[in-house]
Amino acid sequence: MPQIYTAFASEVKIDDETIEGLQSIEYSHAKARSEIGAIGTDRRIAVYFGTKSVTGRLRIASGNATLDGLLDGNTAFAISATLRHGEQSRQLAFEDCYLDQKSFGMSAEGHGEAIYEFTSSAVREE
Repeated sequence: MPQIYTAFASEVKIDDETIEGLQSIEYSHAKARSEIGAIGTDRRIAVYFGTKSVTGRLRIASGNATLDGLLDGNTAFAISATLRHGEQSRQLAFEDCYLDQKSFGMSAEGHGEAIYEFTSSAVREE
């Protein structure tokens, strides 16, 4: 059975502070990979893996003073997320995070929205 989580019941924290106005959290993680080919053939004979990178985005209604301070201070922080739906839940923990950039937009008849982009040394999913 698929796990379907709702934003309404979920919670995201920076260190121990709940992020107010959070609209979405997005993340991806990837591993650098190189293939080694055999001499004289087009076949791969081995694969080696390098650095794992974790990147993400926090979309927040209007903005967040805590995140602005972390961006200005180049300060490391942790993100924890509890994704919920009914009795089901899943924990995400992003370690050793840094903010890379912030963008802001506002449309007609809408509200302001800030997007904070971050990197993390690792993400644990439980």
